[in-house]
Amino acid sequence: MTDSHFSRRTLLRYGAYGAGAAALAGTAASWDRLTGADIPGRDDGSLVVATLGPAYGPEAVRALSEGFKKVHPDIKLRINAVQAVDWSDFFAKILTQIAAGTAPDLVYVATEGVQLFAQRLGVALDHWVRRDAEELREYFADVHPSLVESMMYEGSLYQLPVEFNAADIYLNNQVLRRAGADFPASDWTRDDFTGLLRDMKKASGSQFTPYFWTNRLWGGVVPWLFANDTNLLAESKAPGGDWLWDSFYPAGRRGGRGGGYRWTTPQATHDRVEEVYDYLASLIREDLCTRPEGGNGQNLIGVFSTGRVGVTPAGGFWAGGLSLAGMRPDGFDTQYFPRWRTQRMQFGAAGYALLRTSKRQEEAWEFIKYAARKDTLTQLFETNQTTPARRSMLTADRYRETGPRHWQVFYDTLDKFPDTGPIPAPPQVAEVEQVLLKHTGTALSSPRAVRPALRRMQRDLEKAMEREI
Repeated sequence: MTDSHFSRRTLLRYGAYGAGAAALAGTAASWDRLTGADIPGRDDGSLVVATLGPAYGPEAVRALSEGFKKVHPDIKLRINAVQAVDWSDFFAKILTQIAAGTAPDLVYVATEGVQLFAQRLGVALDHWVRRDAEELREYFADVHPSLVESMMYEGSLYQLPVEFNAADIYLNNQVLRRAGADFPASDWTRDDFTGLLRDMKKASGSQFTPYFWTNRLWGGVVPWLFANDTNLLAESKAPGGDWLWDSFYPAGRRGGRGGGYRWTTPQATHDRVEEVYDYLASLIREDLCTRPEGGNGQNLIGVFSTGRVGVTPAGGFWAGGLSLAGMRPDGFDTQYFPRWRTQRMQFGAAGYALLRTSKRQEEAWEFIKYAARKDTLTQLFETNQTTPARRSMLTADRYRETGPRHWQVFYDTLDKFPDTGPIPAPPQVAEVEQVLLKHTGTALSSPRAVRPALRRMQRDLEKAMEREI
């Protein structure tokens, strides 16, 4: 184990994810104190897995627990579904648990936290992956290398991806018909997109919004940055990773892969970034979209399903959400994000991270493998509340009850656009995200606000990226 002590200052910075800062304020630097190793009776012998509560309801937790027990009756398992508003709130609560001496063994971590956990809290899985290579060969053959690469950090693999969601475009079919518009082609452009919004606006009333999007790291302004062949932070690949690519992927699928992503120099004042914000500002001026709102987009389901919104970026998770809201499978459809300079798209993925504090690392590895099995994921994701990382799970039968018609888009976003990549999430992701949200809202608040806001964004991003985690 390295970095076996956290400073009080470091823990307070982790608390920037949310209310965790206050809970961490009184924490001492001793690792025994942090992990609760000095508290009698703290350890009841269970392998403890922390998941995001909204993603894993009681039925999913029960299925996961009972299924694992059948395969590993000798391992006592406890799954804690932590109730949180979003990933940032969830990470804050996990960090608070670590500080309080109740650290879980495994944490369900999305792209937003992969590098944060890998750098300071996680254990690389390289040893186990090499050891159990034959057992895992079927898994990697079924999972796109882009998802795997997004779970790597500086040459090592820290998670096995079990789900992902790319920011594709959902369209309300009722609104399309009202506008007399055809379903867009797979290679549609930004100009095609703008024209569709205008047609929708002309055919609808004053309470209608053609394009709605939320101000967040995933699915906010970032898809437009990718489409314009740029990013919030300079992007490159870490060296290494050949040990994995050469073992599990044929030459045609491992080309250009590395040891994980590096996001470094802020580039908010780059000409192409400014072009994106100018374009979004023009949509607002034409009343073709609202100014970006915060939150996770759950409030959007109602207005989209009733035809008050025409299009919005969302992932495979929305197929299940719209179905649960009562929308018929033929009431909506999905297409790739439109092309600008490129048609590169963005995604976020998730899997289980093993914490260094765990005393049950072998048992934890067995759970990681079990959670990535096809039969396990089939049972967990039966309501289409996400996109399974396993390609073979995306079938016509899966989407027959929920839709959409073009369900192939979800995985083809990776297969047909292999340069599609993860949202920019360095170890300093908490501060980066807050800077992005703050200045995006300001930049689009008035016609002349874009350039000053991007200059302030650049300054604040530089400060955030200079800070050590």
